[in-house]
Amino acid sequence: MDTKIGSLDTCKPTSNDMINPTNATVSTVQNSVSSTIFNPSQSTLGRHLARRLVQIGVTDVFSVAGDFNLILLDHLIAEPGLNLIGCCNELNAGYAADGYARSRGVGACVVTFTVGGLSVLNAIAGANSENLPVICIVGGPNSNDYGTNRILHHTIGLPDFSQELRCFQTVTCYQAVVNNLEDAHEQIDTAISTALKENKPVYINVSCNLSAIPHPAFSREPVPFSLSPKMSNELGLEAAVEAAAEFLNKAVKPVLVGGPKLRPAHASEAFVELADACGYALAVMPSAKGLVPEHHPHFVGTYWGAVSSAFCAEIVESADAYLFAGPIFNDYSSVGYSLLLKKEKAIIVQPDRVMIANGPAFGCVLMKDFFVALAKKIKPNTTAYDNYQRIFVPEGEPLRNAPEEPLRVNVLFQHVQKMLSSETAVIAETGDSWFNCQKLRLPRGCGYEFQMQYGSIGWSVGATLGYAQAVPEKRVIACIGDGSFQVTAQDVSTMLRCRQNTIIFLINNGGYTIEVEIHDGPYNAIKNWNYTSLVDAIHNGEGKCWTAKVFCEDELVEAIETATGPEKDSLCFIEVIVHKDDTSKELLEWGSRVSAANSRQPNPQ
Repeated sequence: MDTKIGSLDTCKPTSNDMINPTNATVSTVQNSVSSTIFNPSQSTLGRHLARRLVQIGVTDVFSVAGDFNLILLDHLIAEPGLNLIGCCNELNAGYAADGYARSRGVGACVVTFTVGGLSVLNAIAGANSENLPVICIVGGPNSNDYGTNRILHHTIGLPDFSQELRCFQTVTCYQAVVNNLEDAHEQIDTAISTALKENKPVYINVSCNLSAIPHPAFSREPVPFSLSPKMSNELGLEAAVEAAAEFLNKAVKPVLVGGPKLRPAHASEAFVELADACGYALAVMPSAKGLVPEHHPHFVGTYWGAVSSAFCAEIVESADAYLFAGPIFNDYSSVGYSLLLKKEKAIIVQPDRVMIANGPAFGCVLMKDFFVALAKKIKPNTTAYDNYQRIFVPEGEPLRNAPEEPLRVNVLFQHVQKMLSSETAVIAETGDSWFNCQKLRLPRGCGYEFQMQYGSIGWSVGATLGYAQAVPEKRVIACIGDGSFQVTAQDVSTMLRCRQNTIIFLINNGGYTIEVEIHDGPYNAIKNWNYTSLVDAIHNGEGKCWTAKVFCEDELVEAIETATGPEKDSLCFIEVIVHKDDTSKELLEWGSRVSAANSRQPNPQ
């Protein structure tokens, strides 16, 4: 019987009635229904799609123009509540929609057929892995070309137009090919509502000749969605709560650990309610950072096996019962499958299912309902947190750099920590920033996002663009490595066009440091760029932009003072020069364990 979790021997909007931007839940009650009748120029498929996006809280759509979507873009632009943001490439448009959805609860992008669709596909796959409702709209072929033997440009030269569709079927939860007006209304509404219900991306392909044609189906203001909420099976819920309460109440030192699926389950508040009621030590998995308030009185940090916050792993792994809320135990989150957890001690709560140790499992039980009901049955037990307080020793601060001594990464993040407040948000790029940003203590209201499950380098540039556009009241602080920045750097240009005041720390250490620690080779070294000069060239005197290159701590302090003072309304790009081997200790440990997992020999046949 499998008794280990995450071990090597285990395979295992702005204001609207639709979306609450804080927890991204879909409302089932609408305040009013408009009876507005539109004139023919407004009664088009394109305008209907635009109105639907505005209704659900999307006020910004990220796009790349192409001949198949140009007319559709005209109709999106014509919608007063919708802002069309042109990006430098489709990949970044998809990443921007991903970042936007993390704040608003839903995002959207528009690209052209096949060359645009296959380019954005990687970003949509990432959104799928992170359970984000992103509406990917593609301008498709003329409806008259379907079913013919014609060959179109932007394709692979075959008369089959389904290649793009087949690719999207594996990374979206619904696909709509709109090539006639009779069922266009139904297809569009079904796609959008499915994205909201499933918290996954959807694909909508709109024939290029249909967007501007008036149709009676689009002649009235669309009735706002009223999505029936998912319901728990009451008997299953009651049984799951009774079994979990019995399991936890007899434990001596139980703990709670929040996971990334708290987001799609919209269960963060209910999880905190449970934490308040039980008094257990409260930790988060790395991919759930930002979903659980770190100012909670019983918060003990990030549980990430051997690279956990100080003393957190000792408390979690020595517990005799642990409740994991929406976990994903992959090779990265389990540090190469090396977590010291036992299945017989664990309650695993997924968005619609509860599994208790080696015993019963309960389906059709919603995570949020389960936590609310369990909070009423649980007995307070502060033993694990009391133990944490007894053994906890605060981490020392890094040694201050001597004047003109080369800047160290740990000193950089000491200063980033001081910048955080309820008016900021942190975007952490794949790489050593994962580990350094995990150690930041988030103040109340401070946002935090990173892409751990998919881990696509370059994600953060587009995601920063989208997140900053979604919450202009927050100043985004993006921590990006040089290798990742080279993948997607162009859309700093779009940030400037949108007048964003993001602070980007470009950490220049000359290569793919995270991959060096997994397996080194000449392929991990990259061509160095003059990054500040690149951004200055992108700026080109248009918009507000300020750049600095820092080599030592005094220069960093001065740059931060300028970025948060005289240049607080500008996009600030600070290139930080550090040694190529200057990494967090956590990356060193994590890299060696992931390397060991990757290097396992084939099982005997």
